[in-house]
Amino acid sequence: MNKERRSEDAVERADGLARPRLHPDIVRLGAVSFLTDISSEMIFAVFSVFFTTVAGASSALLGLIEGLADLSASSLNYLAGWLSDRSGRRKWFAVAGYVFSTLAKSVLLVATSVAALAAFRVVERLGKGFRGPPRDAWLSSMAPEGSRGYAFGVHKALDKSGAVVGPLIAYALLSGLGESPATYALLFAVAFVPAVVSVVLLATIPDRPGARHEAESARHGWRQLTPAFKRFLVPAGVFALAYFSLGFILLKAHTMGFSIAQVVLLYAFFNATCVLIAPTMGRLGDRIGRSHVVLLGYALYACINLWLIAAGSRPEMVAIFALYGLFYAIEESQSKAFIADLEPERRATAIGAYNFVTGVAYLPASLIAGALWSIAPAWAFAAAAGLSVLAIAIFLALRPSEVLGP
Repeated sequence: MNKERRSEDAVERADGLARPRLHPDIVRLGAVSFLTDISSEMIFAVFSVFFTTVAGASSALLGLIEGLADLSASSLNYLAGWLSDRSGRRKWFAVAGYVFSTLAKSVLLVATSVAALAAFRVVERLGKGFRGPPRDAWLSSMAPEGSRGYAFGVHKALDKSGAVVGPLIAYALLSGLGESPATYALLFAVAFVPAVVSVVLLATIPDRPGARHEAESARHGWRQLTPAFKRFLVPAGVFALAYFSLGFILLKAHTMGFSIAQVVLLYAFFNATCVLIAPTMGRLGDRIGRSHVVLLGYALYACINLWLIAAGSRPEMVAIFALYGLFYAIEESQSKAFIADLEPERRATAIGAYNFVTGVAYLPASLIAGALWSIAPAWAFAAAAGLSVLAIAIFLALRPSEVLGP
């Protein structure tokens, strides 16, 4: 039986390299993410500027809220992954997460004070944290190893397509109706609609249950994860300390003279770059090895932050957002494909552990960025670049991919 399975896996890997094929449900999951991102990114595209310049919050408070949002997004990751692997279920854990995020967005329909905005940002990310590991494990079960990077890349492209459409809708509303409280209220109401539709669509996709590990406690599940995956968590955690919120880069663009509407367009441009590049990065990882692509992402992020220190013109900021789209296409999809390679048995648990570790690091990352920004923005970017280089050095020293080859 094991020999037959290994033979089937070998055929899948060879076929995936020669001619990538996507399971139809991968596209359906991508459509769900597309609709969700239309909703979420309409809001996020204006959030940092709205929070600081309209609602009146400080940049330090923005750093705290963004850090808490990232922490909340990771707080349920390991639990969700462990529950998913323990029961073998993927779909309904993902549905629960999407429903929770949608309900959180309803807060913006009734209030937009600093407190309401902070509560929305933190609570909405709880749903993201709960849905992520089961959904990514669900997706990985539909793709053979040889084309797994491509499948995650296509899913990320569909996901970020929503992050192009959402900001463009926000831009149209702000440009056509003006940057008034009534316009923002309408924007938040419009954003609620695709979130509801995404939940309905997700409920129609059939589940692909994984192997059950019913007798495993959460601690035992952690112990069963592969040493290679645990080694990867070390550089990933260090890099997460450098990975502060994109909201600070949007804020820098605003301080350089871009209007709120133009900042929204920059955000849409960043996402469009990610959409165009993500499948290609996935195929590149399938061909040359995902560890090399993960390292490329770390290096790109270091270069972006070094450039942000010196950037002083609007064309430079446009170029930086394009490069950030390339980095994001790598980091947000190929890291998950890499984890699926390192941990074939307990993928939801592994993805949950990864999201938890990195998410815990995101809180001090955003707090540090917010504090350094209040002194001088260049300090925040310099710290991020230095930590990125350190993560590369640790990755090369620990060689997490050594067990599986390049």
